[in-house]
Amino acid sequence: MNIIYTFQGKPYINLTNRCPCRCVFCLRETQQGVGSADSLWHKKEPTWSDIEQALRSFDFAGAGEVVFCGYGEPTCALENLLHTAAWLREHHPQRHLRLNTNGLGDLLHGRAIAGDFAGLIDSVSISLNAPNAARYHDLVRTKWGEAAFDAMLTFTRDCKMHIPRVVLSVVDVLDDEEVAQCEIIAEQLGVPLRIRAIE
Repeated sequence: MNIIYTFQGKPYINLTNRCPCRCVFCLRETQQGVGSADSLWHKKEPTWSDIEQALRSFDFAGAGEVVFCGYGEPTCALENLLHTAAWLREHHPQRHLRLNTNGLGDLLHGRAIAGDFAGLIDSVSISLNAPNAARYHDLVRTKWGEAAFDAMLTFTRDCKMHIPRVVLSVVDVLDDEEVAQCEIIAEQLGVPLRIRAIE
C-alpha cells in the first residue's frame, strides 16, 4: 500500500483514490504510479491505522516539506488528512506541510472546511485550471458542473484567512490568453499563480 512515496526528493502522502473530478490531463488516467511508487492505486481505502503505521515506518530525516497529494483528492479523506497533519505536527514539527487540492472540499462535505486546516497546514496549492466556469467544467468534469468553479474560488478566499501561504495553479494545457486571464483572477484574489507542466 503506497501511502507514502517520494517525488523529486520530497515525501508525498497518498491518502485516498477517491476524487470528484475526471480531469482531462490527470496523470492517473495514463500511468500507474509517480516517483518512487510503481502504483498509487490502493486495493482498499487506507484507514487511520494504515496511515499511522506508514508514518511511523517512514524516515522523514532531511525532508523539509511533506506534501498531501496522490491518486485522489486529499479532502475526500478529510478526517484522515487532519489526523495525519496533526501527527506530523507532533512528531516532525519542523516540516513544512503542503496540501495540493482541487479546492472542492466545501462541496464534498457540505460546509466550509478551510478553517479545519488552521495551525496544521502551512501552504495550500489549489487547482484553478481554467479562467472561467465553462472552461473549468470542460477540463475538470465534476458532477457539480460549472458551479464548482465558484466553490473553488470561495475556498481559495477562505484559505487565505487560515493558511499562511495560498497558491493557485494551472496546467500548461491552456493557451497564452487563458493563462493571462488566470493571472488576473489570481491577482484579484491576492495569491500567486503557478503553471504546472504535465509530467
